[in-house]
Amino acid sequence: MIPVEDASARKRHIEEKLQQEQETLSFIRESLEKSDQLTKNMVSILSSFESRLMQLENSIIPVHKQTENLQRLQDNVEKTLSCLDHVISYYHVAKDTEKIIKEGPAGRLEEYLNCMAKIQKAVEYFQDNNPDSPELNRVKFLFEKGKESLESEFRNLLTRHCKAVSPVVILDLIAGDDEIETTDDTALNLLPENIQRDLICISMWLVEYGRNLDFMNVYYQIRSNQLDRTIKGLKEHFRKNSSSSGVLYSPAIQNKRKDTPSKKAIKRPGHDHELRGKHLSDTLNEKHGPAVGKEDMLDSEIDSYIHCISAFVKLAQIEYQLLTGIIPEHHQKKTFDSLIQEALDGLMVEGENIVSTARRAIMRHDYSAVLTIFPILKHLKQMKQEFDQVLQGTAASTKNKLPVLITSMETTGAKALEEFADSIKNDPDKEYNMPKDGTVHELTSNAILFLQQLLDFQETASAMLASQVLGDTYNIPLDPRETGSSTSTYNFEFSRRLLSNYICKILGNLQLNLHSKAKVYEDTALGAVFLLNNFNYILKSLEKSELIQLVAVTQKNADKTYKAHIDEQLQIYQRSWLKVTSPVNEINMPVLQSTTKLKDKERQAIKDRFKAFNDGLEELCKIQKSWAIPDKEQRDKIRHAQKENVTGVYKNFWQRYSNVPFTKNTEKYIKYRVEQVEDMIEKLFDTSA
Repeated sequence: MIPVEDASARKRHIEEKLQQEQETLSFIRESLEKSDQLTKNMVSILSSFESRLMQLENSIIPVHKQTENLQRLQDNVEKTLSCLDHVISYYHVAKDTEKIIKEGPAGRLEEYLNCMAKIQKAVEYFQDNNPDSPELNRVKFLFEKGKESLESEFRNLLTRHCKAVSPVVILDLIAGDDEIETTDDTALNLLPENIQRDLICISMWLVEYGRNLDFMNVYYQIRSNQLDRTIKGLKEHFRKNSSSSGVLYSPAIQNKRKDTPSKKAIKRPGHDHELRGKHLSDTLNEKHGPAVGKEDMLDSEIDSYIHCISAFVKLAQIEYQLLTGIIPEHHQKKTFDSLIQEALDGLMVEGENIVSTARRAIMRHDYSAVLTIFPILKHLKQMKQEFDQVLQGTAASTKNKLPVLITSMETTGAKALEEFADSIKNDPDKEYNMPKDGTVHELTSNAILFLQQLLDFQETASAMLASQVLGDTYNIPLDPRETGSSTSTYNFEFSRRLLSNYICKILGNLQLNLHSKAKVYEDTALGAVFLLNNFNYILKSLEKSELIQLVAVTQKNADKTYKAHIDEQLQIYQRSWLKVTSPVNEINMPVLQSTTKLKDKERQAIKDRFKAFNDGLEELCKIQKSWAIPDKEQRDKIRHAQKENVTGVYKNFWQRYSNVPFTKNTEKYIKYRVEQVEDMIEKLFDTSA
């Protein structure tokens, strides 16, 4: 049960709280009444504002619309005035640009092209809007005049700045030495950069607005002339500097090329009449001496042609690069084709002339002329890939010019090689053409020098031989499977064997002909000396060059064969001394003492033998002294053999009978001591003795 005091207190607390809540409720009612009153006031204000805003809108909208119309009218007036100004400007174009057009674009191309653009727009305006206007004719006239001036400027720029490239610069360009730096990049620019830019601008304008492609004809004609003059200038440079003193390269390049071996001169076997009786080394030294003659001029012409071919390829590459920036893409190949024709035709004609000259020489049996073709043909084949790349996209007739020339040279060369082999075999035996001293025949020196020349052009010569299907002639297997090697190895071996067979054929024909020629000599000993000299010359020539390796491909022991031939001829020669040694060969004569009294018959026999020896010795020494054995080794060998042979027999005879009283006039019969006989033999083959 709750105590009375607590209930009373709780009641008071509740009543106090109720009183507070009633007061709060009364406050809230008052606040709501005030809020309602404020809301009514705000609604009244907004209603009044809305009414006034509607009144303002009704007043402003008509004014705004009127202002907008006025603004539109102003814009139309301004646009009309602008259009009038624009139209009026077309009527002033002729007047504003006439002076500049008449003066031309030289020195102010950008300004000139801007004027031409204005004239072009004026022409288009009058054509579209007022085709009967006299202004149209005037701006048309200026446009045509300007176009002609641009075409003229295009021509003038090319003409003024297209100069033949210096031969020294060209030679430096094609020097082919990676270690050589180009002398000056600007020297290789066919046109200055600023001129190229002007030409490109004019070209683009003429294509886009001028509707005229004649400038491309102007371009190729002028550049073609420049290219041709450059090639001709290079030829003239070689002609003037054909002697060894001429400066072909620039000083910078020349200094870097000091240690570079010079190009091997072409040996001309057709002119080796003076080579007989000399060592091969003497022959070659004399052949390539400092004298500048007909052969050196010919070598210079060949060198010139080879360099001109290289120069053409390099210059054509540069010309095409230059052309691509100036000529429209779809006209570039045709223009380039036309540009190079004159220079290319000149080179091809010159090449055909070389072939024609070689053909005429071959008809005269001067087969040395084919040697002019070898270096040229070798170079043309080396350059063919670059040639084809440069001529890519040109007409078929242009592309085929080089292959046609190569084929012509190969055919001519093959014919010369085969006819040369036949000429070696069929060279007539003419007495007046035989060396009186029995030395090396002109035919031998010609043949060897010719074959030595082939060493520098083995691949070229093999291709010539293969082009005529000479493999069948020399019984060489044509199926790579027969060789048991790869195709590349087969090609090398086939070419090497083909050339080896050809060389062996030449040597075989030469050997047969020499044997035939030796029969022309009435003196068998001289014929033997002749064959000995020629065989020795052939052997030494083969050994001093790569020819011996080539011959060995077909004939393994060629050197031994020639040595056997030489020994055989030496034995034949030695038989000529039997007339000297036979009388004093006293194998069957009795030994006589100085005190023995000789019968008249015995004394006469001894006299006859001494006399026969003396006469034979004097006769042979007199005759054979004028004979020649150029090779010192062979000459010493023969002299030594004869000393042993003759003096050995004579010494025994002299010792046996010099003290025998077979005559009172001893000096008449015993004319020579053994030492004197040796001295006489030592002077054999020595015309100065």
